[in-house]
Amino acid sequence: MLCFAQISPGDLTTAHADLEGISNCTKCHELGEQVHNDKCLSCHTEIKSLQNNNSGYHSGSDVKGKNCWSCHSEHHGRKFRIINFDPKSFNHDKAGYVLSGKHATTECNECHQSKYVSKNELIKRKNSYLGLSQICSTCHKDYHQATLGNDCGSCHDTKAFRPAPQFDHGKARYTLTGQHKTVDCVNCHKKETRNGKDFQVFKNIPFENCNSCHKDVHLGKFGSNCKQCHETSGFKNINTANFDHSKTDYPLLGLHRVVRCNDCHKTGMKKKIKHDACIDCHQDYHKAQFVVNGQLRDCSDCHNVNGFSPSVYTIEMHNQTKFQITGAHFAVPCESCHHKTEEWLFKGTGIACIDCHKNIHEGEIKTDFLPNNDCRACHDTQNWNTITFDHNRTKFKLSGKHVNQTCYACHVSKNDVERKILFSSLGADCEICHKDVHSGQFREGNSSDCGRCHTFENWKPEKFDHNRAKFSLEGAHQNLDCYKCHPVIEENNTRFIKYKLEDFKCAACHSS
Repeated sequence: MLCFAQISPGDLTTAHADLEGISNCTKCHELGEQVHNDKCLSCHTEIKSLQNNNSGYHSGSDVKGKNCWSCHSEHHGRKFRIINFDPKSFNHDKAGYVLSGKHATTECNECHQSKYVSKNELIKRKNSYLGLSQICSTCHKDYHQATLGNDCGSCHDTKAFRPAPQFDHGKARYTLTGQHKTVDCVNCHKKETRNGKDFQVFKNIPFENCNSCHKDVHLGKFGSNCKQCHETSGFKNINTANFDHSKTDYPLLGLHRVVRCNDCHKTGMKKKIKHDACIDCHQDYHKAQFVVNGQLRDCSDCHNVNGFSPSVYTIEMHNQTKFQITGAHFAVPCESCHHKTEEWLFKGTGIACIDCHKNIHEGEIKTDFLPNNDCRACHDTQNWNTITFDHNRTKFKLSGKHVNQTCYACHVSKNDVERKILFSSLGADCEICHKDVHSGQFREGNSSDCGRCHTFENWKPEKFDHNRAKFSLEGAHQNLDCYKCHPVIEENNTRFIKYKLEDFKCAACHSS
């Protein structure tokens, strides 16, 4: 039989003195084990309740999960301080309530008083800092007498009760606009005595009509809806939104509906203003570019009252001019051609390609192929890469494999530093585009003249006749593979087939 025996290591503190005696050990200890937290919390239900609600100091990361005895050790005598708590050095943030504003300078006992703790909590927590609610009305008198709820922090902060910096009138049922923003609160929120105490009314103030606060100077002649004519920016600022301008000889359409009356009626509402043409009110933005025979064209040909921009000038209308829009020009915005400078230009912009596009060929194409710098000699507006040039007009006619090559394959420089398109400065020698695989064996002067042996169909030497060489093939030589006589050699780190042989004696190839 397994037995446990333990002699008490010392007297318990006064708080736990009633647990003295060997018969009480298991009220705190498990047999043969240390004190477990659930034993402590079975008595200290106030701490357990706080932890269950994840509130208070004992729910913080510094405490929760630790053994109770690591801070509240026992068996050190009756007078041992089992709660070693110094209010002056305590970090109140760890209790879940940050002291800010005036709370930071308030003495602990001004808040932690028994009169602020409920009776049920007070029975469990005598001489304790626990049990105090975080609701403001626990310590402070509710000036609003429960008419605005318990969330004081939605309007006030801890610095002072007045003003209420957190309050946003824009979130209230009545939003302050115009001159209402500068009105003193007490002018609308009257002070009175309620339940024998000073009270200011903030709730259930009527605001359906202006006459709830303002006197009707019209004495009801125009009804109670003052907003039909007036606005909060000032009583004399008349709201003319309900005025039916269509009954005049100039109906307001488009953006004219939002123009302030005084912008047009500068000298008063009664005097008739001129409105036959747009320039009666608006400046000629195009500075007389569209004056024809001394008369300005009607602005409505390109614009309307819904907005000056974008223009309502259509592609169909543009194609009635000297420059018709086709191909890729459909996707070009107007400003690319007509707004190259600080001002919009529509007259004298030019219709030639070089008026908008840079001649990227510059001096590379002779005037015979590019008359008057007219790009249309080779290109069209559908696609810049679509070329209609007849290469046979040049000194280098395309044949064989060259027919299927793209222009870029030959006419784009191979210089990695700067990409250029070459035409006139591009020579006709094969080595300009092709590598000389013969390593200069057939070079004469500045040219290898590959055409002596090869055609443009393929690289095979179809034009080469060995009998025209220095060593004609006769007899058995006619059936030999070329490599039997022409070996692959390496010179200057280059491998190539040796075709130019210096020695034609039999012994050069045949051993005795």
